[in-house]
Amino acid sequence: MKVHALLTSLVLLASGAVFAQTTPKDPLATPKIDQREANMEKRVEQGTKSGQLTPHEAKRLNREDALVDHAQAKAAADGVVTAQERKRIGHLQQAQSKEIRQQKHDGQTDLNHNGKRDRKHRPSQSGS
Repeated sequence: MKVHALLTSLVLLASGAVFAQTTPKDPLATPKIDQREANMEKRVEQGTKSGQLTPHEAKRLNREDALVDHAQAKAAADGVVTAQERKRIGHLQQAQSKEIRQQKHDGQTDLNHNGKRDRKHRPSQSGS
Protein backbone atom coordinates (compact mmCIF):
# COMPACT_ATOMS: atom_id res chain seq x y z
CA MET A 1 0.00 0.00 0.00
CA LYS A 2 2.85 2.38 0.86
CA VAL A 3 4.50 1.55 -2.46
CA HIS A 4 1.27 2.38 -4.30
CA ALA A 5 0.98 5.72 -2.51
CA LEU A 6 4.64 6.48 -3.22
CA LEU A 7 4.24 5.64 -6.93
CA THR A 8 1.09 7.76 -7.16
CA SER A 9 2.80 10.75 -5.59
CA LEU A 10 5.81 10.36 -7.91
CA VAL A 11 3.53 10.25 -10.96
CA LEU A 12 1.68 13.36 -9.79
CA LEU A 13 4.95 15.13 -9.08
CA ALA A 14 6.33 14.24 -12.51
CA SER A 15 3.15 15.30 -14.31
CA GLY A 16 3.17 18.60 -12.42
CA ALA A 17 6.71 19.23 -13.60
CA VAL A 18 5.64 18.63 -17.19
CA PHE A 19 2.80 21.15 -16.90
CA ALA A 20 5.04 23.65 -15.16
CA GLN A 21 7.41 23.76 -18.10
CA THR A 22 6.54 26.65 -20.33
CA THR A 23 7.18 26.37 -23.99
CA PRO A 24 8.39 29.55 -25.63
CA LYS A 25 5.72 31.24 -27.71
CA ASP A 26 6.25 30.74 -31.43
CA PRO A 27 7.09 34.18 -32.87
CA LEU A 28 5.53 33.17 -36.19
CA ALA A 29 2.27 31.88 -34.73
CA THR A 30 -0.75 33.87 -35.84
CA PRO A 31 -3.74 31.78 -34.69
CA LYS A 32 -6.25 34.64 -34.63
CA ILE A 33 -5.23 35.80 -38.09
CA ASP A 34 -5.36 32.24 -39.42
CA GLN A 35 -8.80 31.59 -37.92
CA ARG A 36 -10.19 34.84 -39.30
CA GLU A 37 -8.78 33.98 -42.73
CA ALA A 38 -10.42 30.55 -42.64
CA ASN A 39 -13.74 32.12 -41.65
CA MET A 40 -13.58 34.59 -44.53
CA GLU A 41 -12.75 31.81 -47.00
CA LYS A 42 -15.81 29.90 -45.77
CA ARG A 43 -17.96 33.02 -46.22
CA VAL A 44 -16.83 33.42 -49.83
CA GLU A 45 -17.40 29.72 -50.50
CA GLN A 46 -20.85 29.86 -48.93
CA GLY A 47 -21.70 32.99 -50.93
CA THR A 48 -20.68 31.28 -54.14
CA LYS A 49 -22.72 28.17 -53.35
CA SER A 50 -25.81 30.17 -52.40
CA GLY A 51 -25.54 32.43 -55.45
CA GLN A 52 -25.07 35.60 -53.38
CA LEU A 53 -21.69 36.03 -55.06
CA THR A 54 -21.15 35.93 -58.78
CA PRO A 55 -18.09 34.08 -60.06
CA HIS A 56 -16.48 37.42 -60.91
CA GLU A 57 -17.03 38.73 -57.35
CA ALA A 58 -15.69 35.51 -55.81
CA LYS A 59 -12.62 35.62 -58.05
CA ARG A 60 -11.91 39.22 -57.05
CA LEU A 61 -12.38 38.44 -53.34
CA ASN A 62 -10.03 35.46 -53.60
CA ARG A 63 -7.46 37.65 -55.34
CA GLU A 64 -7.71 40.19 -52.49
CA ASP A 65 -7.34 37.32 -50.01
CA ALA A 66 -4.09 36.40 -51.75
CA LEU A 67 -2.84 39.94 -51.07
CA VAL A 68 -3.53 39.46 -47.36
CA ASP A 69 -1.71 36.11 -47.51
CA HIS A 70 1.23 37.85 -49.16
CA ALA A 71 1.31 40.49 -46.40
CA GLN A 72 1.31 37.73 -43.79
CA ALA A 73 4.15 35.88 -45.52
CA LYS A 74 6.13 39.11 -45.81
CA ALA A 75 5.63 39.77 -42.09
CA ALA A 76 6.89 36.29 -41.22
CA ALA A 77 9.87 36.45 -43.59
CA ASP A 78 12.26 37.75 -40.92
CA GLY A 79 11.25 35.04 -38.43
CA VAL A 80 9.07 37.21 -36.19
CA VAL A 81 5.58 38.61 -36.68
CA THR A 82 5.61 41.79 -34.59
CA ALA A 83 2.59 43.36 -32.91
CA GLN A 84 2.65 46.16 -35.47
CA GLU A 85 2.64 43.64 -38.34
CA ARG A 86 -0.22 41.74 -36.71
CA LYS A 87 -2.15 45.00 -36.42
CA ARG A 88 -1.57 45.83 -40.09
CA ILE A 89 -2.71 42.36 -41.16
CA GLY A 90 -5.75 42.74 -38.92
CA HIS A 91 -6.65 46.01 -40.66
CA LEU A 92 -6.29 44.34 -44.06
CA GLN A 93 -8.52 41.50 -42.91
CA GLN A 94 -11.10 43.93 -41.55
CA ALA A 95 -11.27 45.66 -44.92
CA GLN A 96 -11.52 42.27 -46.64
CA SER A 97 -14.34 41.22 -44.32
CA LYS A 98 -16.30 44.41 -45.09
CA GLU A 99 -15.79 43.82 -48.80
CA ILE A 100 -17.13 40.25 -48.52
CA ARG A 101 -20.22 41.49 -46.72
CA GLN A 102 -20.80 44.25 -49.25
CA GLN A 103 -20.45 41.90 -52.21
CA LYS A 104 -22.74 39.28 -50.67
CA HIS A 105 -25.47 41.86 -50.08
CA ASP A 106 -25.17 44.03 -53.18
CA GLY A 107 -28.03 42.41 -55.07
CA GLN A 108 -25.84 40.85 -57.76
CA THR A 109 -26.59 37.15 -57.79
CA ASP A 110 -25.92 33.96 -59.70
CA LEU A 111 -28.76 31.86 -58.36
CA ASN A 112 -28.81 29.48 -61.34
CA HIS A 113 -25.01 28.96 -61.09
CA ASN A 114 -24.41 29.45 -64.79
CA GLY A 115 -21.42 31.71 -64.23
CA LYS A 116 -23.26 34.86 -65.24
CA ARG A 117 -24.85 37.54 -63.13
CA ASP A 118 -28.62 37.18 -62.94
CA ARG A 119 -30.79 39.93 -64.27
CA LYS A 120 -32.59 41.97 -61.71
CA HIS A 121 -36.16 40.83 -61.34
CA ARG A 122 -38.49 43.72 -61.90
CA PRO A 123 -42.19 43.25 -61.37
CA SER A 124 -44.16 43.97 -64.50
CA GLN A 125 -46.03 47.23 -64.49
CA SER A 126 -49.51 46.73 -65.77
CA GLY A 127 -51.35 49.91 -66.57
CA SER A 128 -55.07 50.26 -65.89
